[in-house]
Amino acid sequence: MLVTKKMVKTAGFLYLIMIITGGFAEAFVRGGLTVDGDPAATARNILHSEQLYRLGFVADLICIISTTFLSLIFYYLFNPVNKFLSSMALLFSIIASAVMTANLIHQFAPLLLLHNTAYQQAFTIEQLQTQSLFFLNLQSQGYNISLLLFAFYFPIIGWLIYRSNFLPKGLGIIYTLAGVGYLANSLAWFLSPQIAGYLFPYVLLPAFIGETSMSLWLIFKGVKQPEVKPGDLQV
Repeated sequence: MLVTKKMVKTAGFLYLIMIITGGFAEAFVRGGLTVDGDPAATARNILHSEQLYRLGFVADLICIISTTFLSLIFYYLFNPVNKFLSSMALLFSIIASAVMTANLIHQFAPLLLLHNTAYQQAFTIEQLQTQSLFFLNLQSQGYNISLLLFAFYFPIIGWLIYRSNFLPKGLGIIYTLAGVGYLANSLAWFLSPQIAGYLFPYVLLPAFIGETSMSLWLIFKGVKQPEVKPGDLQV
């Protein structure tokens, strides 16, 4: 399948949508409403900003849908460079997106617990608030698992960019560093959440730079017509 200039520009806009919606849901909504170690304050924040909380849920869905279409375009774009690696990248993206999608159930659980009168009759409000925070913490762990899977996606795409002759090699290096940032972030959360919370803005900086650079390049510069050098095409 030939990837057209229009598809490449669409990929750039999909990437931009993914960055905006994913960042909004994680940093602004969940990060802004969740209070570590305080179930009551977290529950109050969710109920007082319920529309914002629901908007964050929708933003995550949009992010996942955008990621799926973007990964499919990338598969066709880099398939002439290396069919096996482009297939592997698509597989990692699909699995990571599936984990993230299933994980959204945990994010929606607090609304069910805090609004359902049947639960309120069976449990005290303190118990429901604690359960709500538990599901949010579970969502956080699932989110990190999905980022860990995406961390393997980035160096594969980075290598394909580097090996291609239609995108700058420097972009491939930056994109690979984005994966390193995601990997460091996920491993830090699993090993030491306290240290991870402190390092979070710094380890994700390479990811933000790499992904934003890729998005803007596809939108404003696009790609040269893909050509395959002798020996580049691998099955």
